[in-house]
Amino acid sequence: MSIISNASALINLARIGKLDLLRQLYAEVTIPEAVWDEVVVQGAGQPGADEVRTAPWIKTRTVTNRPLVRALRQELDAGEAESIVLTLEVDAELLLMDERLGRENARHLELRYTGLIGVLVEAKHKGLISAIKPYLDELREVAGFRVSAALCRRVLRDEGEIG
Repeated sequence: MSIISNASALINLARIGKLDLLRQLYAEVTIPEAVWDEVVVQGAGQPGADEVRTAPWIKTRTVTNRPLVRALRQELDAGEAESIVLTLEVDAELLLMDERLGRENARHLELRYTGLIGVLVEAKHKGLISAIKPYLDELREVAGFRVSAALCRRVLRDEGEIG
């Protein structure tokens, strides 16, 4: 399964010490150069920087359709724009992106995408984690991941973790 990731999933999972969950789920994750720059270069010394730099299962790839990247940059940051374009270029099966505008653009381009909550749901379904709630709590409290209480309740209800 070919997976392209934006910075958010990498950084937030690294902040709670669970970046390897992506390797367990997908074996390999590809990121565009702008995401590498955001996480490893600009984020030096921050959670995720060393993990992403040294992870042999995270591959970096150059985006070639620069005009499309420039067009998407009107609404998105460089990492989001390049992640979407790279997903198109390599015909990836899944884009990992949490940002609302990025997801809207991905939807308009008919890309399959998920965010961190979707990753946690998939990890639970595959038996890699036993419950989503502890990870959601840690993402919100430790990583500062922003997700509405209503969405958290809905996901936990759907997954049978609350009544």
